[in-house]
Amino acid sequence: MSEEQKPKKKPRPAPEKIIPTSKDMDATKHRVHPRFAKGKYTNIRLISMYLILLGFLIAPWLRWDGRQALLFDVIEPKFYIFGATFMPQDFYFFAFVFIIAALMLFMVTVYAGRVWCGYACPQTIYVHLYQHVEKWILGERNKRIKFDKMPWNAEKILKTALIHTIWGVFSAITAVTFIAFIVGTDYLFFNGHPLFFMGWGKMTWIFFILIVFVTQTNAGYMREHMCVYICPYGRFQSVMFDKDTLIVSYDYERGEPRGARKKDTTPAGYGDCVDCTMCVQVCPTGIDIRNGLQVECIQCAACIDACNEIMDKVGYPRGLIRYTTERQLVEKQKTKIIGWRIFAYTGVLLACIIAATMVLVGRAPLEMEIRHDRKQLSTIGRDGMVENSYVLKIVNKTNERQVYQVRLDGDNTAGMTLRSRFKELPLQASEPYDLPVSIIGDPNIIKPGSTPVTITVYSKDGQYSASAQDVFIYEPKKSKQPK
Repeated sequence: MSEEQKPKKKPRPAPEKIIPTSKDMDATKHRVHPRFAKGKYTNIRLISMYLILLGFLIAPWLRWDGRQALLFDVIEPKFYIFGATFMPQDFYFFAFVFIIAALMLFMVTVYAGRVWCGYACPQTIYVHLYQHVEKWILGERNKRIKFDKMPWNAEKILKTALIHTIWGVFSAITAVTFIAFIVGTDYLFFNGHPLFFMGWGKMTWIFFILIVFVTQTNAGYMREHMCVYICPYGRFQSVMFDKDTLIVSYDYERGEPRGARKKDTTPAGYGDCVDCTMCVQVCPTGIDIRNGLQVECIQCAACIDACNEIMDKVGYPRGLIRYTTERQLVEKQKTKIIGWRIFAYTGVLLACIIAATMVLVGRAPLEMEIRHDRKQLSTIGRDGMVENSYVLKIVNKTNERQVYQVRLDGDNTAGMTLRSRFKELPLQASEPYDLPVSIIGDPNIIKPGSTPVTITVYSKDGQYSASAQDVFIYEPKKSKQPK
């Protein structure tokens, strides 16, 4: 074997599952300028990311029954979601929603790795968008790196100002869209002022400036450091991954030892990796996937597309870097899709979905609570009648104006009558009201002590009704004994 045919590098051992890198110990800011890959996974990623971004921008403008379809009014507070109105009493329903979302994220992570980070995370979407702005103005990766090292002059100041201006426009649009979910598009854009933003209140401006600053900082400066150092998701991925989790992996047995070579030639002793470092150049977090799975990897598959493109050029089969599992790559066994985890996650997830559905379906359109007057439970008037005072908290959860009436129900109400401030109570859609009422009892008929009573609130058309129970208290005064 000639000297040229001998391998210049020794084969590397198989990497561990999670390899700590220098980033775990060094928090120095090193800006990553990735090359933008082209390929199947990149196209899927771009479509998914920008569809999510487009949905975010359009969502506040959707209308439902003459109202903004998605409005999370934290001031009243009321949440309007496609015709359904949720109030503080319904917040337990959102607990189910958050639990379901968390379980779905965990289940997807167990089987598909960090696809959320690579294809749907807002941080990834905005970082990719902001990096594209740099590409439009500065050029490809080498030009951006050279621009960073350039001393400050008129050209650098001008281009930097232009980049930050475009970033600022994107950040402002993001802030306005986010605030529109809270205060509504009508308040933001149709407040009657010729310059709509001049009609905003002080708190709106505070949140606008805060969101612009956070967006600009995260997407323009923090970038991958937000994923690596702040977001906990990447840190606990090693706990959730197993041998059957789908991850982006480098086939070290096929690729090592790596080295440069001519097209359609494979020197004896060399693997398929030509050591072009394209997988490193396209990585948005700046890691080398050939070193094994790392916490910085967001599984965007940009390295797969870049490597496949190089394999096509040198005439080697694709898949040197690919989506695979540890069981398939290392142990050469078939991936086990069905396992105890899928049954556990599916069972818990189905239970939460069923519970949330039952809560949503069983959600009453009319809600009523009784609060007894705690200051004075029972009083006796000049006419000798016993009076108990209550406050009825009535909430009209329907989307229409309703007229309600109140009545006294129950089998133990002989000698009792209900007195209300209003014979009819009109309430607008989603309007709450505290209605004071009194129950008057005849001491010659009612029994001393506590008597259960039921008060019912019902709509005038008889469509809705709600009842609640409390007690009527009568404590006769004891006559004084003569000394």
